[in-house]
Order: sequence, then structure tokens, then C-alpha cells
Amino acid sequence: MEYLATLDHEELVVRRGHRSGLYSIVAVHSTVRGPALGGCRMWVYDDSRAAVRDALRLSRGMTLKSAVAGLDLGGGKGVILVPEGMPPLSPARRRDALLDFGDTVESMGGRYITAEDVGTSEKDMEVIAERTAHVTGLARRRGGSGDPSPWTALGVEVAIRVSAQEAFGAPGLRGRTVSVIGLGHVGARVAGACRRAGAKLVVADVDPSKREIARRLGARWVTPPTALFAEADVVAPCALGGLLDHETVPRLRCRVVAGAANNQLADDAIADLLHARGILWAPDFVVNAGGIINIAVELAPGGYDPKRARTRVREIGDTLRQTYEDARAIDATPLTAAHELARRNLRDAAQ
Repeated sequence: MEYLATLDHEELVVRRGHRSGLYSIVAVHSTVRGPALGGCRMWVYDDSRAAVRDALRLSRGMTLKSAVAGLDLGGGKGVILVPEGMPPLSPARRRDALLDFGDTVESMGGRYITAEDVGTSEKDMEVIAERTAHVTGLARRRGGSGDPSPWTALGVEVAIRVSAQEAFGAPGLRGRTVSVIGLGHVGARVAGACRRAGAKLVVADVDPSKREIARRLGARWVTPPTALFAEADVVAPCALGGLLDHETVPRLRCRVVAGAANNQLADDAIADLLHARGILWAPDFVVNAGGIINIAVELAPGGYDPKRARTRVREIGDTLRQTYEDARAIDATPLTAAHELARRNLRDAAQ
């Protein structure tokens, strides 16, 4: 199968749940720096191959994310596969699917730690926690750190400011136009932060009900493709990835791309295409590490401390500045520089 051509993972687990009948997939890319942490994504897929590809691809990204941030964690990802065409899950079957996923996590003996992701929530983590202790992001009342999206959004805001400094010579966003694609838990917060900083907003989401967020922020509401190709200073992809490819990049009309979406590049060669066009792309696995950094604080000795989490998340700015400096020094793309930083950190941990 095509996804096996780049398979470099430590472990891939696929189990059919005896309660729900749905498949749980867990990909562990690396445990060199520590247990593999990665969210549980509940999503509709065309077929099982697409779900496995997603888990493999996203787990590799989590390894990079943890390594670049200097965390004592590896990279993994979980997927609950909802087949295309299946009616919406009833509350009972959804709960069964989460319990089945918890059994899969427990079977891995701590090599994989799960958290919330697209399609799952803090409450879902509480259901999974009925079957395994290897789960993070539980409510504060349960001793966890709660919803990670505010921390991811904070990291994106910091990254946009650092990228503005790199591209325009000043970190301020007043008068700049920022186009935010995706107004979920993270994207809506990113848009709000940019608005408070004085930016003019263009926003989009596939869910028309999110138009109310645009109205509240005084933003111009457009379709997602229009937002991607808007004439803007910054485009912030905050939905699903893969939107930057050989067809879309030549049509971009921005100076900076920095957002929360995972795997924004269709393939690594797109980084060279962006660089050739003079578009500064902030590596997504650097930008969107706020959530996993927050969870690392939750897992650290002494328990969770939101002040420590805020300090650590803001260090994304330092990492990104270093990435841009390294890229200039070796005349390479930010992606190459970020990959080299991740490799150094992984190599140091292995030694």
C-alpha cells in the first residue's frame, strides 16, 4: 500500500472494538525521547487505508513537534475510524467506541498516551479514562489540564507575531490583514487575539453557523478557498491540513503563512516553492505545539501549573526565532532548519 513506502514507525496497532464494531488505530512513530503522546481523532474516512495513512502521518508530525519543543515525549496518534456513509453515531455507540479505544490504549502498556483531537473532547477523555490511565487533558477537577485549545491558540498568536517581525520588521499586527481559515476552538481564539491586536480580519469555516463569530469580531466572512487566496499579510490555516500544494501556492497573495493546522504542506517540496515565492512559512509543528507543551506540564513532577504552562508555551516564539535564524545562516527553508533542530534533539536523546 502507498503509505507503507515511507513507514518508519515503531508500532502500528489496529483493533476492532468488541462493543462498537469500529476500528481503533494507534500509530507510534517514536519513543526515543519518551512515551508517544498524540491525540485521539474521531473522523469519517473513505476507507481504512486513509485512516491508517492519517495516523502514520500525524504521529510522525507529533515526533517532530515534541522534539523541536524539547519535550521528554515521543510521537503518536490515535484514530477512531467512522466509515463514510455510516449514520451519525448514537450517544451509546459513541461511548462504546471511546471505551474500545481506551482498551486499545491500555493494551500498549504506556508506550502511547492519548489526548483530545479533532472530533473528540475533554468529556470524551473522561470516558476513555474509564479503561486506561494513559490519557491526558482531563478536566481540572480530575487533576488534568483541561481543554488544550487555548494553549494551542496562544502558541499560534506568538508565532504570528514572531513571523511578522521576520517578514515585516515589526511584531505588531495593527493595520495588518490576517486571514484565518477555520473557526473551531483554536481558530476562533486566534482570530480574537489578532483582532484585539488591531488586525483586520478575513475569516472562513465550512460550518455556516460560525458566521456569527465573524460578525462578533467585525471580520469579513468568506469561503475557505477565498480566505486562502485573500490579499492578506498573514494567512493562518487553523483547520485540517494539506492545503498548500503545487496548485494553491502559486495563487497565494500573502507574505506569511502561520497557523494551527497540522501537516499544512502536501509534501516537503512545497516549502521550497513557498520560499521561492518569498512567502515565509512558519513550520506547523513548531507553531501548533502549545497543546502538547501544556500536556507536558501536566505530566511533569509536581502536577499541573497553568503559569508554568503559559511560560513554556510562549517559548514557541524563541524556538521559531531560532528556526528563522538557522534558516538564514544555512540559506535554507524554515522547514529544513526545523527538521535539523528536531534531528539534533532526537540524536541527543538517543545518545
